[in-house]
Amino acid sequence: MVVMNQKINIVYEDNHVLVVEKPINIPVQADQSHDLDLLTILKADLKKRYQKPGNVYLGLVHRLDRPVGGIMVFAKTSKAASRLSEQVRSHQFQKEYYAVVLGKIEKQGHLEDNLLKDTKKNIVTVHPSGKKAILDFTCLQYRNGMSLVKIQLKTGRSHQIRVQFQHHGFPLYGDQKYSKKAVPGEQIALFSHSITFQHPITKETLTFSLPLPKRAPWSEFSG
Repeated sequence: MVVMNQKINIVYEDNHVLVVEKPINIPVQADQSHDLDLLTILKADLKKRYQKPGNVYLGLVHRLDRPVGGIMVFAKTSKAASRLSEQVRSHQFQKEYYAVVLGKIEKQGHLEDNLLKDTKKNIVTVHPSGKKAILDFTCLQYRNGMSLVKIQLKTGRSHQIRVQFQHHGFPLYGDQKYSKKAVPGEQIALFSHSITFQHPITKETLTFSLPLPKRAPWSEFSG
């Protein structure tokens, strides 16, 4: 599917779920920018492909920050949305990310911080009164002053990966919001690589993944 010169890659679809690759720099849902968002694009596509009258239902189960691309799942029925959302709440919904961080980070690690969000400024900080944020990571390669890390999110806090790594001294490459070392125009190196969840109807465990982007800085790393 091509919308506004953006190719939306549909990874998997059945009567209950829709798994797609979110392009970078598109909001997941309508926001104050009033830019065309992924949810609206997908609803329009479903309406056209299936010739559906009236409004098309598509449930948002989880989110990705606007500059971040990668795998996402949407629910095509309210029952599927309810069951998938419950998996997210109970941490049965598994998400794996890849990121390129500045600096040489340890081989494996566990980050646990309290994050507080300023909703007016859309900024997240580490603060004692914030909500618990937990992730595990593995450093896969180090090259040219950068580390390629694989991340397993244990919680799904807003801007969690970006803020936690920056707080611990390893800002993400190209993070214009949180990294003082980001060069204007650089694209953030954070990618939603894979998701694993239980199908809301069949109960089958499903895993979907995408290859890493071929652009810089991902192209600095082999394999």
